[in-house]
Amino acid sequence: MPFPVSDAPLDGGWHPPAPNWLNRYAASSLRAEAELGVPLGTFLPGEPLAALQWVARSDDLAAELGWPADWADDQALQVFGGNGTWPGMAPMATVYSGHQFGAWAGQLGDGRALLLGEVDTPLGPREIQLKGAGQTPYSRRGDGRAVLRSSIREFLCSEAMHGLGIPTTRALAVVASPQPVRRETIETAAVVTRVAPSFIRFGHFEHFAHSGRPRHHEALQALLDFVITHHFPHLAEQPQPALALLDEVVRRTANLMADWQAVGFCHGVMNTDNMSILGLTIDYGPFGFLDAFDPDHICNHSDTQGRYSWNNQPQIGHWNLRALAQALLPLIPEAEADPRAVIEVLERYEQVFIEAMNKRWRTKLGLLSEQPGDNALCIDFLRLLAAGKVDFTIAFRRLAGFDTSAAVDAARNAPVRDLFLDRKAFDAWAVRYLERLRAESSVDTERADRMNRSNPLYVLRNHLAETAIRQAQRGDFSEVQRLHRLLRQPFTEQAGCDADAGFPPEWAQSIEVSCSS
Repeated sequence: MPFPVSDAPLDGGWHPPAPNWLNRYAASSLRAEAELGVPLGTFLPGEPLAALQWVARSDDLAAELGWPADWADDQALQVFGGNGTWPGMAPMATVYSGHQFGAWAGQLGDGRALLLGEVDTPLGPREIQLKGAGQTPYSRRGDGRAVLRSSIREFLCSEAMHGLGIPTTRALAVVASPQPVRRETIETAAVVTRVAPSFIRFGHFEHFAHSGRPRHHEALQALLDFVITHHFPHLAEQPQPALALLDEVVRRTANLMADWQAVGFCHGVMNTDNMSILGLTIDYGPFGFLDAFDPDHICNHSDTQGRYSWNNQPQIGHWNLRALAQALLPLIPEAEADPRAVIEVLERYEQVFIEAMNKRWRTKLGLLSEQPGDNALCIDFLRLLAAGKVDFTIAFRRLAGFDTSAAVDAARNAPVRDLFLDRKAFDAWAVRYLERLRAESSVDTERADRMNRSNPLYVLRNHLAETAIRQAQRGDFSEVQRLHRLLRQPFTEQAGCDADAGFPPEWAQSIEVSCSS
């Protein structure tokens, strides 16, 4: 039998350390609703699932939260499956709006997510959220559930991105239930427990800016104040706090886009409601890591126009920031008379992104300094990859072993050279690379070490995730757990894992991922 829902809280078991669960955002919602008559969301319990079982857990994350080694007991299983709450929790689905595939979609909201609350941790306050805990007022005719397939992908990828050093929401656990869920076929239900300093999105601001209701300007101001107070307190004394926040988000988003591009990560659904105000990777759906390099690769089968291709991600980041700026305009009264300050902040994005991207490409090539011609050297290497459909991750990893004593030696540099069908084109580039390395007196062993700490050996390729999913759907979660352990250390060679770092099998080309989850 499932545990009782939130009107009969669980007790008698382990609880997080005092002061137990907080919900500052929920408190803000209550105040806004009481004072402004404007709800920021809806309080409601999860819908129970039967026969819950752990699929995988991130004990590393639990330790970072300050939780004990035995945190994952039977009561925790029920709480993180949406079947009950601990005292102090106030489950809440938040409301937001947004642009989806470039078109205004109106009100959206947490259609299958519940914010359990915020807990104090050694890392600072962290929000705990369930994805797949049942219907909410924002489900838009959906069932509010997540399926095992997509839940495993989110768990593995969010923790893999953390291992890569890329800002992201985290995943504490996945729990599964045999309850059927209909998508294209009948699948089974699962719930992911997600952790982040905040799950507030661009779309939260858009919701109150575009509704046109009389009190929503005050709610927009309350949301701005909340975000600055709790996440950007250094902006509180700025003469134009909304503009200062926009500037902060511009910089964070530009750096996040550079992070994604550098590891060949494709998000797949960069709608404004999937953009974090903190610059985190959020909402793992039809994502993918590049195999054979194609700048125009589209990882989302539903993206028929290629709006969110790998090559388009940086400009879409900018597009989304313009939408956020539009939402913040009511809080920047000076902008009505003179919009130049807002325009200047948005224009800063390109400069920040280019500098961040060039720095990451230099690092991936093992370059210590910045010199004229570096950008062309990096871009030409990417062109070589694209021309030969060379595996993105493997190419950069093998380049670490480039031997500067023999730039065009077919034997010594064969591991990387033989990736390219056009050997002459690679040899011509290799001569330039050799000259560039010698210009800064680069030492091969030292450069190889630097490059291997920047270019991952392991990423969550679709075929690796698919193999784990198929095994999990048969009731065996061991491959999910093994991949999780592997991806915690993506730069370090691990015994017995050669296949995980190898080329994808031919059948991987038939894998399709879409917005369905």
